[in-house]
Amino acid sequence: MPVRSLRSSVLRWPDGGAVREAARRWALDLLAVRPEVQRAGYFGSYATGREGVGSDLDLVVVLDASGETFERRGLLFDCSTLPVPCDLLVYTRDEFAALLSRGGRFAEELTSRAVWFARPL
Repeated sequence: MPVRSLRSSVLRWPDGGAVREAARRWALDLLAVRPEVQRAGYFGSYATGREGVGSDLDLVVVLDASGETFERRGLLFDCSTLPVPCDLLVYTRDEFAALLSRGGRFAEELTSRAVWFARPL
C-alpha cells in the first residue's frame, strides 16, 4: 500500500518494479502451496508498464475446478502481502478456456499482454 514518511504528509506509491516482483513472488508461492492452482499471473497496467500512482494490481488465477461461485472464489486467496490494492479474478480451467474461445478484448489482454506463472508439467 502507499506509505507515508514519518517526516512528511506525502504518500509515496510503490515503484512499479517492486510491485511486479511482489506479484511474481505471490504467484509462485501460490503455485507452491495450492495444488488446485494451475496458472496465476497479472495483467493490466503493471503487465504493460503503464502503471502510475493509484494503479491497482490486476491478478488472475486459473484453478482445476472449484465448488465456489465465481464471485466468492477471490475470498479464498490472500492478497494482503501485495504492496498495492488488487483486483483478483479466479476462473476454473473450463471457464478460462470458454473465455478465451469467445475472444474479445479481455481475452486478447490475457493471451497477449498478461504475465503468467504456471505449474510445471
